[in-house]
Amino acid sequence: MLIAVICVVGCLCGFILFRKNVIRPGYVPGADKVKLSVIIPARNEACNLPHLLHALKIQTLEPFEIIVVDDFSEDDTREIAESYGVTVISNPSLPEGWTGKNWAVWNGYLQATGDMIVFLDADIRLVPRALEMLIMARQQAGGVISVVPFHYTVSFGERLALIFNFLGVFAFTSPIEKDSPNKGLYGSCILTTRADYEAIKGHESVKAEMLDDLNLGAAFRKAGIRVTNFIGYGLVSFRMYAQGMKSRIQGFGKGAALGTSKLKGGTIALIALWVLGLVASETFFLFLNTSWWLPLFMGYLIYMMQLFYFVRYVGKFGVIMPILHIFSTIFMVVVMLYSVYQVVFLGHVAWKGRNVKVGSRREL
Repeated sequence: MLIAVICVVGCLCGFILFRKNVIRPGYVPGADKVKLSVIIPARNEACNLPHLLHALKIQTLEPFEIIVVDDFSEDDTREIAESYGVTVISNPSLPEGWTGKNWAVWNGYLQATGDMIVFLDADIRLVPRALEMLIMARQQAGGVISVVPFHYTVSFGERLALIFNFLGVFAFTSPIEKDSPNKGLYGSCILTTRADYEAIKGHESVKAEMLDDLNLGAAFRKAGIRVTNFIGYGLVSFRMYAQGMKSRIQGFGKGAALGTSKLKGGTIALIALWVLGLVASETFFLFLNTSWWLPLFMGYLIYMMQLFYFVRYVGKFGVIMPILHIFSTIFMVVVMLYSVYQVVFLGHVAWKGRNVKVGSRREL
């Protein structure tokens, strides 16, 4: 009976955490007159940039300017960006006290002249009305907004990120975080006014932070500026870490252990209960010859149905992964252990050929 209760309570925690905060179509007068600067930090993004830059060229709301910051790329990132006729700048050498992405984004801002600024990762995909709807959503919500993109996957290896994606959405849509002073932003897609960005001194205020988006959100909140997070279903998407398993482990591992430090205790407790019920249900095959196997297996099926319900709004993960979600859970556990190892024993995390110290938070 206790096993069944753990599984049911854990599953219910998922329903409490998940909020379908999608951006709905609408109209806000004057949105078409906004001078929007698009800033894209890019380090070895030759495979992703064509998709994003093409999408930006066919937007219903034409950006005032598009700035790609080439961060010492070793592939054709610069040449591809230039072929689309956008502004391309070379990121200056990384100074003491800055992390790579913060420095790239900051230098993009220094070149920008728009009234509003949207920061986009190079792997983002946009529907033609995306910028127009983002502007509308920000004008309705006020303050600064960010979007957790819908995750498109192709290979089995990419689909192993299923559980990680759910944990990310839980963290950014949890109702408990609504008024948190440490409420974070999702760094792949952030939209702010220039005035608000300058009021917190932009990325310079979080220049040494590895978790720049989470700390940037906290800086906005400290300045009394509202932070609102949406999910990107039907609007903003990406294909994460398509370069192979190493990029996935490093990508998810670089913030897995530290990200929870910004969440409220209530959110952490609910996520922990959800994971506990999930892991417990996935052990049913170990108890096939006992009375425990049936309630555990029923818990497994309940979680499977919940994953199928949520995944429609979270990403495209195929049919097999929600059914065999135990493989995604194993991947999550491995990455979490790797992240803890980096943070506790190495004192730095690895990403895109750079090591970022966790203690002093500067890059090696």
